[in-house]
Amino acid sequence: MRKFIAIMALGVLTVTLWGCGLPQGNSGDANNNKEETSVEAEETVEEATSVSYLTGLPVPPSVQSARPLAVMLNNIKEGCPQSGTADASIIYEAPVEGRITRLMGLFEDYGDMEKIGSIRSSRDYFVYFALEYDAIYAHFGQATPYVGELLNSDRVANISGAVAGIDDPATHAFFRSTDRKAPHNVYLTGEGVQKDIEKFQYRTYLRSGYRPKFVFAENNMEDGQEATVLYPGGKESNLANGFSHTQSRFEYHPEDGLYYRFQYGAEHIDELTGEQLAFTNVIFQYCHGEVRDENDYLAFGCHGDDGHKVQVFTRGKMTEGTWRRTGNDDAAEYLDKDGNPIPINPGKTWICIIWAEYGDDVVIE
Repeated sequence: MRKFIAIMALGVLTVTLWGCGLPQGNSGDANNNKEETSVEAEETVEEATSVSYLTGLPVPPSVQSARPLAVMLNNIKEGCPQSGTADASIIYEAPVEGRITRLMGLFEDYGDMEKIGSIRSSRDYFVYFALEYDAIYAHFGQATPYVGELLNSDRVANISGAVAGIDDPATHAFFRSTDRKAPHNVYLTGEGVQKDIEKFQYRTYLRSGYRPKFVFAENNMEDGQEATVLYPGGKESNLANGFSHTQSRFEYHPEDGLYYRFQYGAEHIDELTGEQLAFTNVIFQYCHGEVRDENDYLAFGCHGDDGHKVQVFTRGKMTEGTWRRTGNDDAAEYLDKDGNPIPINPGKTWICIIWAEYGDDVVIE
């Protein structure tokens, strides 16, 4: 019998449109991003267990109950390698205009981090993924016609380094390095982010009623399909799907049970450590995508209850199922063929948002 470490969110809220425009409706105090002193907030910290909601690994209670930081990360070749990615508990990767990919890292206990980046601009579907974790959201710039209203609303604890299109930009979080050319030289520090959080009086603890996204369990996937090399954009080049441009792949190493990340024909490393990025779990979440305009800005379906495809990889095996997300701020659920949550092993996770219309390009070996 599997021993569950955390309980996945199973609640259902108001159904939203699939698209990445501003969803309709609110969900209680989920949208209250302002800091407030209350008995409820204090009790949340005191009663929390010492297991991370993002990794299923032991953490101090104060870390478990704190809001994570979601950071938009440059993934164009000129902006690589990134700094601080080895400390991310979860990394999202999704296509953007130009059919490259952009990353969003979710960080816990980030206050002492001296360099995260380089930082790039926001797209609305990344904001919706960040809302699944009640995260504070950091970026430098945005596609204003499609995400400006959302970023300026009280639904997002927004830390923006760019002035244009933002009502109240951050003043402490970001800095430019001298070793790279703009726009690939913007970084942030944990200390600076904390100063801006204080400036905006953002709530620093997880909202009341927060429900974790993942079920964690020791899971060897006995009935799963062999999956030791993963190509989210396929082995043959198709630049339309986004992942082919970066030549993304993951290789499973049975000696340590991790999937190692490659891109641009080489190991994907963290510049600060010099080490290759590796993850216990990899998830391919298939989302309907559309081209919005002549600038190739994209939209991806971040909500839905129609059984969208998902593939979960851990311990060199794959379980295929469906995902659904019907609440504005609740997390997407990953379900097996029987409708049960798919457990993942404790550790870090990489989530690829696969453009469903190019799903046939995906190769699993």
